[in-house]
Amino acid sequence: MPEIEEAVQRCDAAVTLAFSVLGKRWNGMIVASLGAGPSTFVALRRAVAGISDTVLSDRLAELAETGLVARTVDAGPPVTVSYALTASGRGLLPILDQLGEWASANLERREV
Repeated sequence: MPEIEEAVQRCDAAVTLAFSVLGKRWNGMIVASLGAGPSTFVALRRAVAGISDTVLSDRLAELAETGLVARTVDAGPPVTVSYALTASGRGLLPILDQLGEWASANLERREV
């Protein structure tokens, strides 16, 4: 059964990679917020209640580095920066919805 073992290892590697990005606190909320359309930093800070400016900045940079979020600078005046999901980022939206539905139906609610 080497084929099954290899498939399991590939799946585990892919899931581990996905959760190395999505498992970080706030990333799912940022992606979900951008699902409504492009947003500025200030609007994202309001949408993701409780996140600090530093963490939001770090998370946006990480999401951009992974290719899920695009950062656009408009020279203005005034200079504005907006963030939007890439095609890869938009592809996550139905998966996040399904994961949320599954968690609601199958996992006990626990305070974090």
